[in-house]
Amino acid sequence: MEPVLAWGLDVVQAVQTIANPVLTEIMKVLTLAGSEYFYLLALPVIFWCFDERFGVRFGLIVLGSAFLNSWLKVVFRQPRPFDLDPGVALSHESSYGLPSGHSQGTAVFWGLLAPKIRKPWGLLLAILVPIVIGFTRIYLGVHFPTDLFLGWFLGWGIALAWFFFGHGAENFLGKANIRVKVILAAVAALGMNALLPEETNLSGVFFGTAVGAAFMFDKVGFDARAGSPWQKLARLGLGLAGLAVVYVGGKLVSPDEGQSLYALARFVRYGLVGVWTSLGAPWVFVSLKLGSRRSA
Repeated sequence: MEPVLAWGLDVVQAVQTIANPVLTEIMKVLTLAGSEYFYLLALPVIFWCFDERFGVRFGLIVLGSAFLNSWLKVVFRQPRPFDLDPGVALSHESSYGLPSGHSQGTAVFWGLLAPKIRKPWGLLLAILVPIVIGFTRIYLGVHFPTDLFLGWFLGWGIALAWFFFGHGAENFLGKANIRVKVILAAVAALGMNALLPEETNLSGVFFGTAVGAAFMFDKVGFDARAGSPWQKLARLGLGLAGLAVVYVGGKLVSPDEGQSLYALARFVRYGLVGVWTSLGAPWVFVSLKLGSRRSA
């Protein structure tokens, strides 16, 4: 066993000396705040109910970060603590361990959100939430400390890079016509598929979200800021219901894993999830008078 992994396993075992059934269940609930299910709910809330422009930018960066994390896991192919000592397995994950997706994802998510909050507690959340979620991963025996360190480094690094340099990219995309935006989204998705062909869900949802947003801003002009609290609540309920139909319905008609066209079907299914989120739902909101168009 490598010395770094041996040290990490010692840390996991030391943390688990406080383990008990109640605390373990609490940790399993807390760790969900760094899972894809959390982002599946949080990102549409931001896009449909608060700020559609920030929501698209926010969502695409989070998705790009998730892809980077998945690709690096395959590159490093590092085992998880329970692979070395099954006795620490309070939870299980099927992927490789380095870097921690929960740590990187929460660092990106709250790091990007902190400037938008514009309050001291926004910065506090950007620091504390990733640390707390990271601790749950060690407690549950699914990550070494070094997995967390790299995840935090990447996540906070991406958030800081966008804070300092993202305005230039936004200005360029804001001036680009819809064809350029679609081409750029396609090139990005093709690059993702080339680097990680087994993870077509990430490339699919990225492509669908980006293309849908390009058409939404050009043709629909949905304004997430407008509307009463009841209208926003109705948008959220209707949007999530549509999201569930697209996601579950697509899964029911898609081929099973291992069958031909599985990867393509998965790309299309997740692409439709992205299109519904960034274009379909906003169009429905405006059509049903649950939302309005952003004034020029």
